[in-house]
Formats: sequence, C-alpha cells, structure tokens
Amino acid sequence: MNMEIDRQEGSSVSGRERRNRYVLGLVGALLLLSGFLLGSSVGELWISPVDADSVDGGQVVNRDAKPTVALDRKVDFASFWDIWEIVKSRSAKQPVDDVDLFYGAVAGIVGSLNDPYSIFFDPETAAMFESELSGTFQGIGAEIGIKEDQLKVIAPLPGTPAERAGLRAGDSIMAIDGIETFGLPIDEAVRRIRGDEGTDVKLLIMREGDDIKEYSITRGTITVDSVRWRMEEQPGRRIGVIQLFHFNETTGPAFEEAVQGIMLQNPDGVILDLRNNPGGFLDTAVDVAGEWIQHSVVVQEKFSDGSIRNYNSDGLARFADVSTVVLVNGGSASASEIVAGALQQQGRAIVVGEQTFGKGSVQDYIEFDDGSALKLTIALWLTPDGQSIDQAGITPDQVVELTVDDFNNDRDPQYDRAIEILTSGNGDMTSGS
Repeated sequence: MNMEIDRQEGSSVSGRERRNRYVLGLVGALLLLSGFLLGSSVGELWISPVDADSVDGGQVVNRDAKPTVALDRKVDFASFWDIWEIVKSRSAKQPVDDVDLFYGAVAGIVGSLNDPYSIFFDPETAAMFESELSGTFQGIGAEIGIKEDQLKVIAPLPGTPAERAGLRAGDSIMAIDGIETFGLPIDEAVRRIRGDEGTDVKLLIMREGDDIKEYSITRGTITVDSVRWRMEEQPGRRIGVIQLFHFNETTGPAFEEAVQGIMLQNPDGVILDLRNNPGGFLDTAVDVAGEWIQHSVVVQEKFSDGSIRNYNSDGLARFADVSTVVLVNGGSASASEIVAGALQQQGRAIVVGEQTFGKGSVQDYIEFDDGSALKLTIALWLTPDGQSIDQAGITPDQVVELTVDDFNNDRDPQYDRAIEILTSGNGDMTSGS
C-alpha cells in the first residue's frame, strides 16, 4: 500500500498491524472490483476452514474472550451462538459453511452503521480491492457508489469497457443482470458487476433527461493509466494539460514526470483535469496539491470528538506562480475534491465545470491475517477554511455544463473555457504562500 499510518493511541489491532488511510471510500472503487469484537483484540476471533477429513471439523478460537470496549447496553452473546447453531443445523440451504457464517456476521456488524463507505471485505474481495489500487484489475472500469440511496456510476475510466459502452458519471444503475439494485449492499453490487474478462454484464441505466436503457458490457482486464499530460500551443501561450484519472500507487511518479516535462517547456498556464477522477490515496492528493501549495494546509481531518488534524504540504510548489485552471464534474470525488478545494481556497487556481460528487469522509483500511480487511469511516474531510466536503462537494468558480449533446458531438465547453481563461490572462493567481 502507498501510505503507512502508525496505530492510533488506544487502538488494538492484531493481524498485520498495518493501517492505510484512504480518501477513496467509494467501495466499488473502479469496480474494479472493483474482527469480530468478541475477541481480546480486533481480528483475534477466527474460525478455521472445515477439513473434510477431520472428525472434529473446524474450531472456534477465543469464544469466551471479553470485549475491550465498554458497552452502552447489556449484550447477551448467548443469543448469537444460539442463532448460529439454529442457522447451521436447520437452514434449508445445506451444507452451511462456518467461514461464510463468520464473515457474514462481521459484515453485518459493519453494515449496521448504515454507512456506504464502511465495509468489511472477505479475503477474496479484499484482494480485488487491493489489485484495483495497484493499477491493474479485471472488470468494466467504472467507479460506483451510493448517493441519496441510489446506486450510481461515479466515473467511467477512459478507454475502458464502461466508457466504450457509453456509461456516464451520474448514471443510476437500476438493475444488474435483471436483479434490482434497490437496497442492494454496495459490496454485493460490486460482486455482481465485476467478473472474468470476456464475460458480459447487463446494467439497466436511468439517465437524467433520457429513457431507461439496458447496456450489455463485456468485461476486460483494465490497466489504470492514472496520469496523462501534453502541451497545448495557443497564440502567444504554452499551456500544460495534466489529466489525472486516479490517485493510486502509480500516480506519484507519473505526476512527477508530468510536472518536470511541463516545467522544462516554460508554461504560461496549466490545466489540471480532475473530471471523472474518483479519488484514491490521501498522501498522493497532498503531494499533488503541493505543486501549487507550499507549507500550508491542504485539507483538514475532523474526528467524532471534534478534534482537527491539519495536513500541510511540503511540496516544491513548482506551479505556484503558473496560472492554473482545475476542471471538475460530478465524477470528481474524494481526493479530487481535496485538491480542487485546496487550490481554490488558497488562491492557486480557478475551478471550472460542475458541482463535484461530495465524498468527504475518511476511511481507515485495516488488514487481518486471514486476508480479510475492514474499511471504516472515522472522520470527515474539510477544506482549508473548515468547510465540509461531504455531501456538499466543491462548487466551481465558473459553472460550465457539458451536456449530452456536447458529449455526443465531441464538444468540450469546459475545456474550451479553461483555454479561454488562460489565454486571456484571467487565470493569473497570487504568488506562492
């Protein structure tokens, strides 16, 4: 993983004792896809797989261990084991696997929070999630999330089956292979959409201003090209254009290469395109912002007890004196919103486009020895001046829509407006902080 976080004071985490903080949080993360607190410490209660050749079968470890947290109300765990025994012995669906029961119980604990960004990953799903963050995976290449209780496409990645099929940011997914998505947990939606390369998935899509339509998409192996850059020659102006598609493990070195390449050509302006970028690692977002902001707050982290932690940039701020426009839309989420909000509020860029997604909660990612993992919301992200990103998102300085008609006719009024700003001299920023 990209970022190592020391264990917080008072935490009790066994297993690999590695905690990685993500801004990501949109469980399906690119579709790419896409313990149990009975023990003396999280993850210590486990059930070994059943050995078909063993008379005794599986084994429960630490069944009588005491919880390490104070309970607000009396909890009788005898009921838990009673239900376990009844389900295992009387369910019409036999045989009942103990490991499936255990992972289902843990997932139920996390699911009771009613937070779409907190989720328990069984080992298989955790492996899928980590492969996505490494930059290569099998799927359709579309980020999904839940907004206003509706499963939505957050962003299709460029050059992926999802984009080629015509999916767009903001599309509502009404059904997956005929299964309605209302009330469907996000992890289950991910499981149904992803699959082996060459297989098909059918998504029933509702798009604002359009009829409901079914899309058949052939899954493929996706390689996330997280950064692309080029120079745009305009009359009397040289504009560097950086497209950031994701904040993953490959973004740091690729972004550094882009910055060096552009600076060698003495740019008169820079366009940072964060449209349809669903987010990624926090430290990568802070590093990216650090090419405009030096020794100043990029983002704040607000915890449930009201305490605040500031993340300051220690970057080189090589673009601090270069006029910059940041492009955003409804598919810009999480880390993208952190960067756009920081540059906007620190006076380093003009933000152009449409309201961003509004994913401003903080997740810790905790891995366990059995390969499972827990992604848990622990705080909220705030812009440098203390405004919450969650739900609200970032409002552009200049709102420019990209309509369906624009999209179908290869027009990009948002990009055109960015070029207009930079070539007219209206994109000049204040000097570095």
